[in-house]
Amino acid sequence: MFGPGIWRMKRFADSVPEIIDLQREINRLFSNVGQTAALDYPAINVWEKDNSLVVTTELPGMDPENINISVTGSTLTISGISKMDPIKEGETYLRQERELGNFQRNFQLPFQVDSKAVEAKYERGILRITLPRLQEDLPKKIKISS
Repeated sequence: MFGPGIWRMKRFADSVPEIIDLQREINRLFSNVGQTAALDYPAINVWEKDNSLVVTTELPGMDPENINISVTGSTLTISGISKMDPIKEGETYLRQERELGNFQRNFQLPFQVDSKAVEAKYERGILRITLPRLQEDLPKKIKISS
């Protein structure tokens, strides 16, 4: 019924790259199950430097006047409006992956920040926010009496 010729169509080793590509595509498709994109946009990087937090995020093509930054208690909020690139009459999108419309991202800060000293810079599509730690929130050395 099944002769040895049917199994010789393609060697298994020749199929490995295709199997890896298939696995990568399945992982990509299911990586955001149960999450909404609005919670993840914009993606942020956060690190600590010189008793300050530095937050960077990519917001390509945005007008800085359409970006709002606020600190309330220990929560940083980045929000704004991302507008569509104007296309001319007769043009049609073939692929549109950039997020458009209103967005808001909240981030819980690990310590209290001095909201009066927060600085924000927007350059080449990257928003960089520096949040200095509140002096009262800095660790204090406690003297032990004997």
